[in-house]
Amino acid sequence: MRTSLMSRFGLAAILALVLGLLLSAAPAQADTPLLAVSSDKATATPGSSVTLTLTLTNPHDTPVQFVYQSVQPTYGTSQATGLKYAFSACGGNVGGCDTGATNGLVHHTVPVAAGATTTVTLTYDIAADSACGSGARIDFYTYLYYEYQSGAAADSGIFDVPGNEVTCAA
Repeated sequence: MRTSLMSRFGLAAILALVLGLLLSAAPAQADTPLLAVSSDKATATPGSSVTLTLTLTNPHDTPVQFVYQSVQPTYGTSQATGLKYAFSACGGNVGGCDTGATNGLVHHTVPVAAGATTTVTLTYDIAADSACGSGARIDFYTYLYYEYQSGAAADSGIFDVPGNEVTCAA
């Protein structure tokens, strides 16, 4: 039995249509980063404070019900002798916060609606007697864990956090 040109064309058209539909099913927020992180200063002096802003965007079709986020010093920062700082305050959409050490922990206020954002801030103080000058740098990373789909699904990741150079007062 011979296959007609029209039936071969029809099969190819159906396959192309299905492939096109599958590729177009990507979420509309694919261009929005999951986590945007910024620091209010690139440089700071001993005795000053630095505020980190952490903005989470919910990329899912259901609300996020739980968010845990920690900010930790990088290995280089934890090994640097003479750097003295401690997290001192949280702000924004904070459901819980732990400060007072060289790492910070926040729980974002939930729920976070589908496509919505939530922003928290963490402030750390650089001790007046902290090391400063060439090579004195405080850098962090953040671990983010969140749950959605009524707790049936979860995601996590590690993200860089902009740090700052600790310069000596002039």
